[in-house]
Amino acid sequence: MPLTIAQRLDRLKVRIAELAHWRDRQSAAIDGWTFEGEPIAHHQDWPHRQGVVHFAATAEAPEAWPLDDIRLQLDLGGESLITLSYPDGETETFGLDPYHQEFPVKGRRLSIATETVARFPFGEPNRAPRLNKARFIWLDGPAHRLHLLLKQVAEAIDVLGEHEVVPHLMDAAEHTLRSLDWPSDTAAYISRTSSAVMQQKIWELPELEANPAGLTEEQSGSAATAFEALTARLKELQKRFPPNGELLLTGHAHIDLAWLWPYRETRRKMRRTFNTALSLMERSDDFRFNQSTAHYYAQMEEEDPELLERIKQKVADGKWETVGGMWVEPDTNMPTGESLARQVLYGQRYFEKTFGTRHTVCWLPDCFGFSGALPQILRQGGIDSFFTIKVNWSETNHIPSDLFWWKGLDGSRVLTHTFDNPMQGYNGFVQPDCYVPTWKNFRGKTQHDTSLLAVGYGDGGGGVTPEMVEREVQLRDFPAIPQARWGTVKSYYEQAHRTAGEKNLPVWDGEIYLELHRATLTSQSGVKRKHRQAERALITAETIASLAHMLGADRPRSLESDWRVVLKNEFHDILPGSSIREVYQDAEQELDGVIEHAKAEQMGGLQALSAKLPKGGIDDALVVVNPSLSPRPLSATLSDGTVIAAADLVAPLSVAVFDKGSLKPAGELKAGPERLENEHLSVSIGRDGAVASLVHKATGREAVDGSANQLWVYPADKPRNWDAWDIDADYAEKAVRLDAPDSITLVEDGPHRAAIRVVYRYRNSSVTQTYVLTANARRLDIETTIDWHDRRTLLRTLNPVAAQARKATFECAFGIVERATHTNTSWEQAMFEAVAHRFVDISEPDFGVALLNNAKYGHSARGNVIGMSLVRGPIYPDPLADEGEQSFTYALMPHEGAWHDGGVLDEAIDLNQPLVAADASGLSAGTFAPLAVTGIPVAFSGLKPAEEGDGLILRLYEPAGRRGRLALDLPSGWAASQPLNILEEPMERKGPADIMPFEIRTWKLQNG
Repeated sequence: MPLTIAQRLDRLKVRIAELAHWRDRQSAAIDGWTFEGEPIAHHQDWPHRQGVVHFAATAEAPEAWPLDDIRLQLDLGGESLITLSYPDGETETFGLDPYHQEFPVKGRRLSIATETVARFPFGEPNRAPRLNKARFIWLDGPAHRLHLLLKQVAEAIDVLGEHEVVPHLMDAAEHTLRSLDWPSDTAAYISRTSSAVMQQKIWELPELEANPAGLTEEQSGSAATAFEALTARLKELQKRFPPNGELLLTGHAHIDLAWLWPYRETRRKMRRTFNTALSLMERSDDFRFNQSTAHYYAQMEEEDPELLERIKQKVADGKWETVGGMWVEPDTNMPTGESLARQVLYGQRYFEKTFGTRHTVCWLPDCFGFSGALPQILRQGGIDSFFTIKVNWSETNHIPSDLFWWKGLDGSRVLTHTFDNPMQGYNGFVQPDCYVPTWKNFRGKTQHDTSLLAVGYGDGGGGVTPEMVEREVQLRDFPAIPQARWGTVKSYYEQAHRTAGEKNLPVWDGEIYLELHRATLTSQSGVKRKHRQAERALITAETIASLAHMLGADRPRSLESDWRVVLKNEFHDILPGSSIREVYQDAEQELDGVIEHAKAEQMGGLQALSAKLPKGGIDDALVVVNPSLSPRPLSATLSDGTVIAAADLVAPLSVAVFDKGSLKPAGELKAGPERLENEHLSVSIGRDGAVASLVHKATGREAVDGSANQLWVYPADKPRNWDAWDIDADYAEKAVRLDAPDSITLVEDGPHRAAIRVVYRYRNSSVTQTYVLTANARRLDIETTIDWHDRRTLLRTLNPVAAQARKATFECAFGIVERATHTNTSWEQAMFEAVAHRFVDISEPDFGVALLNNAKYGHSARGNVIGMSLVRGPIYPDPLADEGEQSFTYALMPHEGAWHDGGVLDEAIDLNQPLVAADASGLSAGTFAPLAVTGIPVAFSGLKPAEEGDGLILRLYEPAGRRGRLALDLPSGWAASQPLNILEEPMERKGPADIMPFEIRTWKLQNG
């Protein structure tokens, strides 16, 4: 009875596997190894596995072996950078990992030196490392090539299924195997095949030969003949069954800047991976490789400039493609708009300076959702195309297109492509069973004839293997499977743009929300808090120094070096909280350094400002800077700790001088054990510690529905996968409300500030909240200190508000996004946790309530309830994530009218960046505003020194979706340039108004 195709395929795989055992003709062990200078033998355990260790050996391959067929095989027990040195002084460097363990040599005599860590590519420790393998082999080229070709035929048969070419492929493969003259000598055969899985299961193998004979010349010749015959048969079949589809291959090695390993290991991963890619380019004219991330190249510039020079040459040759245009591959949900602008500004400038090129493709394969502000930022940075594959990870709903225009908040569009490769996504393989499903899944094939496919081991680096390069050549002759060729990402998008110019491609409008990894908005809240503080501190330092310059002080210094630290820590596995503990120890220390330096720069700028103010008779003066575009009530903490909440206002982008002795509270402030009241708000705290009443006195409206700031603990925050990354939708099925506080105490009762403190305990943790109302406050601050010692639990605040709307407003980078408060569709149901920056608001036409924060990102809005996630306790990959104490503030703010009319953004800005104040003497009272913005209300992004030449860069944006008149009022002698993009170069604006909805506008301000 004839076998089925499936049965024949099983048999074929068994017979193909046999060929691998004769891949090498002979082998020669390399002895004389040292470990940190001390002898170490084959299969010996390392003496220790701490840090970076060094192996060394001198080796000589047999004279009789052809040099071109000699390969060095190494497995030292960990990831390594290996350097081969030859007697003539030539050296070559490779990366060694589980996927890169065989290397060509350029001479028979060589020295081997390594930098090795006892780790695997994903950071896993090798707890028992040993020197597993070190030998030369004489590669039997015909046997190797035939084995690989037959493997690819079997893979093609497997993936093509019912395709009518399959029987022909099967016949060709079976005929090829029958044509071989293959050895059968018992001793050699048993010894050669002893490593096979089946043979290893035998109770006791017979005695094995140490170096069994390989193929004879005749047998190797039969493999060569069979290879040629099979290749010819494949070419004939290709004429009858032409390739189906086309893929553009880009060699790739996704290197997470930090993740399951600290950054210091990434620096070694870079060198290993980059050297491996260069070695492949030395041996293949066709191979192409892409690598994003300006920061990586800047790191190489510092610690391995020779390697960078080699990369630059390959970039010039068109073989190595720098891509992305950003400083790192950042999270795009949480950074402020100005941070994302700096990612592109500093990234594009570095690539142009170092490689002479700017990028047109944003390369973000692995980020966890994408802000609707990004298309405009990219377009203003010279980038018109976008790549990711992470959208394919969504649990429930999927964007219906994979080649489409992505339209941002302001209407800017970037051409977007995402491929769906089920075999490791952007870490793809060169093989038929990767090609076929990737092409099958390409939904845009009816409009465009090619899909992109990134191949190479990644996340932990490594990249393309020599086998992948060899496979690509063989697969050119295959029938039925997609045609594939090495190319550049840039060329792919150039072709795709031509298609987009001829055909109507689909459009995706607004944010790209990933229906997965929602917990990355909350996990590792310490680094999120410090990141936001660092952003605000840098923007404010630049602003104060720039205002001082406009009043006659020296030109501000660039803070790019500090910004680079912030941008680095926006990487998509650092800021989201999905890395190991060591990463956060480094990140928080780095961000602390930025904050400290930026605050010192603020004080320096304030001193420079003060030096330019009119002298006078105020001996005890307070100098205050408002680094925002809204007038702010005077609130400040004096040097002695006294809080001032006065009736005075500080004008936008101004410096004001006050006589401390004349400062009075804004109005009467009342406080009791459970009550706070000023001229704007009346607050009642219930016995459960929540806000029982919050009355907006101007309207007389009650702002809360029942009680607000309910604290809920969810002790079953145990996602099915990705512990630090995910919150499963059923997390709320088990919930415990903290409604029995240990104490409620009036702790402050002054004319400027009053406060009630509430202390809760939950199991091993405590939450201390201080409700704060100042004399001039329009919001109720909730100063919170959490001492967290519980794992796999989630703490949230829920705030039922007395307002009803079908949509809630969430602040995002350079604007807002409106999200449904109902769950009519699966899309709305899936958005149960979503990002907001400084506020979420639910408003009726004449009244609303906002929840503001200065450190949090994970939010929800369901019905009339605004929720915010405060802390989690995941155990992987950091078992101590958010363990211990953290402090932050959030606030409830009722307001009249819609959020943009009620001052919500102004109060959110004030909460995140208070007025900057310092003591002074010998000044005159007054306000000095060198720069004013008039017209439609807009938001402030930054004021900084220009990257080129003199002058300052002012960046504003429209935050609410309106359009209107806008004008700048500058000091005498100062002038504003024509519109600039975020690269600080002239651009053509479109739109009839001075500023359009969500538009980012930039000018250069110059004196004279």
